[in-house]
Amino acid sequence: MSLEIQINNDIKKAMLAKDKKTLEALRAVKAGLLLIKTGGDINSEEIPETVEIQLLQKLVKQRKESAEMYQAQNRSELAEDELFQATIIEKYLPEQMSTEEVKAKIEALISETGASSMKDMGRIMGMASKALAGKADNKTISAIVKGLLS
Repeated sequence: MSLEIQINNDIKKAMLAKDKKTLEALRAVKAGLLLIKTGGDINSEEIPETVEIQLLQKLVKQRKESAEMYQAQNRSELAEDELFQATIIEKYLPEQMSTEEVKAKIEALISETGASSMKDMGRIMGMASKALAGKADNKTISAIVKGLLS
């Protein structure tokens, strides 16, 4: 089942349950999908899974950053709403890898390519981002690559 159909079904369930917080998060995902579909970036009717994953990661990242800003301004009720929405959206992402698994994968990439210094970070980041797309966020990947190459 495509993400779009799944989101539409979950929106219906949230509406029937009168769950406003969940509904708000799901509508944000649906809006993002519609923007991608109508933006002209995609030639077919179906949105590729990689694009869907990028959208979901972007939405989760936005929610978490907003929550941090609200926490800094002592607006905990707004931060809680943002974090709740992030958890709802994360349910549609593939299962995230643990830090140890990400580190092992990056170590394998470094040994394959023979990278040895920070000069090789861009090449390793590109390969790791493709290999771990949707399974780990780039912030974590970047921190691990920096740690291993420095």
